[in-house]
Amino acid sequence: MQVIVEHILRISPYERLVIVAELIIIGLVVYAVLNFLEGTRGERLFRGMVLVLFTGSLVLNLGVKTFGMDRIAFLYNGFLLAVLIVAVIAFQPEIRRALIRIGQTSLFTTGSSRHISRGIDEIVSAVSQMASTRTGAILVIERHVGLGEFIETGVRLDARISSELIKTIFYPGTPLHDMALIIRGDRLLAARVQLPLSEGESTTGSLGSRHRAALGLASGSDALVIVVSEESGIISVALDGKLERNVTESQLRRYLKEAMEERGPESLQETGAN
Repeated sequence: MQVIVEHILRISPYERLVIVAELIIIGLVVYAVLNFLEGTRGERLFRGMVLVLFTGSLVLNLGVKTFGMDRIAFLYNGFLLAVLIVAVIAFQPEIRRALIRIGQTSLFTTGSSRHISRGIDEIVSAVSQMASTRTGAILVIERHVGLGEFIETGVRLDARISSELIKTIFYPGTPLHDMALIIRGDRLLAARVQLPLSEGESTTGSLGSRHRAALGLASGSDALVIVVSEESGIISVALDGKLERNVTESQLRRYLKEAMEERGPESLQETGAN
């Protein structure tokens, strides 16, 4: 600590200002990353990496300057390269989600709001009624990232959104009630779709398979996933790798409005809505 203080006292005021600016930028970057990773499995891993790298760099710099530990410095550089490779592998879902956000565009956000509004009304009506009867359901709203690989695992429908049809699909005992329903634009695209289950999350221990599937898909895509619990009737929404429980009807409508209006015109053109 004394070495650090002496070094700071020796540098010019301009250099001190640069150091302060660098620390602020680093702090903002770390805060932004932690905020993005909040609630995901990468959060604790990132905190640990920051602690190890910061402590290691501080000790190493002091050691090299004080005792000339050049060989340890060389090994530490190799360690940093290994950490970088491990980080890319460990943070693959988070990196993919970040790239999806960067690549998203809002240039095509105008179009037929009538179809979008109707679709939202139908979904909200179906979800609310299924929640009141505790009918388990999982609905996926496709956005910019295509879900073709998952759609192929289910039964193709290509039917217009209808509250009655959604409730019929998830009615207990029907052939299509299990697993997920994927919605694109104003079309019910496929039912009985198998989704990947989220693993390794600290929050998944108390969650059922529907909520884990919702988190699994929301962690690897930009899809909006709606879950109705058959045990409690609680409505949950998964988005960007995070799960929000006890969603109200007004909150659900807002989520759907943001998701469907953002992708709506493009999907309407693709499906030829009329």
